Amino acid sequence: MRRQGVVRTAVSVIDGLLVDAPTSIPGDPICGLAILCRPVSTTRHPDVGGPARVPLAHRERIDWHAHDDHQLVHPLRGVLRISTPVGGWVVPPHRAVWIPAGVRHAHEAYGPTEMRAIVFGPEVNPLGLEQPAVLAITPLLREVVATLTDDVDLTDGQRHNLERVVLDQLRRVEQLPLCLPEPADPRLRDLAAILREHPGDGRTLAQLGTAVGASERTLSRLFRAETGMSFPQWRAQLRLHHALTLLPTGATVTAIATACGYAGPSAFIQAFRQAFGTTPGEYGRAG
Repeated sequence: MRRQGVVRTAVSVIDGLLVDAPTSIPGDPICGLAILCRPVSTTRHPDVGGPARVPLAHRERIDWHAHDDHQLVHPLRGVLRISTPVGGWVVPPHRAVWIPAGVRHAHEAYGPTEMRAIVFGPEVNPLGLEQPAVLAITPLLREVVATLTDDVDLTDGQRHNLERVVLDQLRRVEQLPLCLPEPADPRLRDLAAILREHPGDGRTLAQLGTAVGASERTLSRLFRAETGMSFPQWRAQLRLHHALTLLPTGATVTAIATACGYAGPSAFIQAFRQAFGTTPGEYGRAG
C-alpha cells in the first residue's frame, strides 16, 4: 500500500463503517455464509510496487478503497479492524489478515499501530480466499514480514526469496474465526450501530427491538438469515471484537469487562479463554 493518496481520518466513536445505500445486493459468501451486502463508495488504489509500513495513531482510519493486488497486512504493534461491506475482522499484533484483490475495505487502528503490508499479484492466492481472513502468524513469518518492510537495501532476488517464504508459511497457518458479519436489513443495522457504540448495553433483543421498530421474533429470524448467527452469538462476537481493540490501550481487565457488558472480570476471562484459548493478559503479551 502506498501511503500517498490514502485517505486517512480519525473517528471518535465505534461506527458501522458502512455508508448509506438505497438497495441491497447478494454478496459473496463470508465466514462460510451467504450474506447480503450494501454497495459502498470506494477508491481503487494503484498497484503497490513493494512492501510498505504505515504508522497509524489510535482511532486513525484508512477509508474505503480496493487494490488490484492481494495484500497480507500485519500490525507489528497495535490492533487493526478491517471492515468490508459484509463483515469486520479484528487483527491483533500476533495475527495477520489476507485481503484479496478487489475487495473493498477500510482500516481502523486501536492503540498506536504500525501496519505492515506485503502485496502479491492477483494470480498468487495460496489459500484460495475470496474474502478476508485472519491468520495465525508464526515467529518466522513475523520476522520475514518485518524484514521485507524494513530493509530497503534488499536485492530483487533476496526480496523474491523472502516472499516465497511468506507464501510457504501462509499455506501452513491456521485461519481464525475472527469475523463479525455485517447485517443489511436497516433495522438490524440500527441495532448493530447501537451495540457498536455501547457494547456493554445489556438490553434484551425484545428491548432493542422496541428501539429499532421490530419484534423480537422478526429480529431473531433476520439475524440468522443475514449473519448465520443467533443474536446472542453475534453480540458475543461483537463484545470479543471490542475487547480486542481495548487491550492495546492499557485498559484493565476489569475495565474491559465492564465496557463489554460482562458480569465481571471472571466472566470476561472465561469467555475470552473459550474463544482464543488463552487469557486476555497472555494474549496481549503475545503481541
